[in-house]
Amino acid sequence: MTAPPDLTDRTALLQHRTRARRAPALFLHELAADEIQERLAEVNRTFTAPAVVSGFPEVWEDRFPGARFVPDADHLSLEPAAHDLVIHALTLHWSNDPVGQLVQCRRALKPDGLFVGVLFGGRSLHELRAILAEVETALTGGLSPRVVPMAEIRDLGALLQRAGFALPVADAATQTVTYETLFHLMADLRAMGETNALTARHRRVPPRALFPEAARRYADAHAGPDGRIPATVEMIYLTGWAPSEIQPKALRPGSAQTRLAAALGTKEQGFSGRSGEQSD
Repeated sequence: MTAPPDLTDRTALLQHRTRARRAPALFLHELAADEIQERLAEVNRTFTAPAVVSGFPEVWEDRFPGARFVPDADHLSLEPAAHDLVIHALTLHWSNDPVGQLVQCRRALKPDGLFVGVLFGGRSLHELRAILAEVETALTGGLSPRVVPMAEIRDLGALLQRAGFALPVADAATQTVTYETLFHLMADLRAMGETNALTARHRRVPPRALFPEAARRYADAHAGPDGRIPATVEMIYLTGWAPSEIQPKALRPGSAQTRLAAALGTKEQGFSGRSGEQSD
């Protein structure tokens, strides 16, 4: 059986990140790093052996001195049970195997170690995706893959469970960034290394009218009173723990030692087997 092609062209992705470093615009990475630092400050624990999976480790180095930094390759360079904290930093949306990445992070954790991930979610750039699809369909009668598929938050909690994490949590924060034009938005995407690196992308030159027409329609549909256009960014944060015997566990149904009525200080009433009739 022939394996399906990878979602991401890793060579193209690394080239885009190299180009981005010439004049970077990594403010979303900075925002994610600040948010994760705040969340970790609320955890009653000191982490002594952290690891960070990142395409732009320079954003994280000052925040986590002494951490092990590894690129987001298909096979992460992390030793089993070597870390008490693993951060997956805004790269999981490019992964060819997200569950495999999560499993590798879980295996790299010591028992009761913490995993924290952040990635772009499914609502990100929904305005841009809709406009490009509309214009390209009108000009060519079809669509080409231009934006990497991004997961929905409802699916990511299940992925954490599949990867073997205990106490999984997924939550999202939405940011709106405004730009003068679509071309300014596209320039920022290039400066973040977030341009099209899909394996299935079309290599041919797009129609000359595609982006000017998309810019016009974007402004017509979304521009605010000041003429600037919004771009939505959804950042999903994932948290899970490596299983450990010391973690709290839910009690089995029916194992409570105190009745609810006693805890509430009320009289308990039962029900008979027939609908609508109470029994003492």
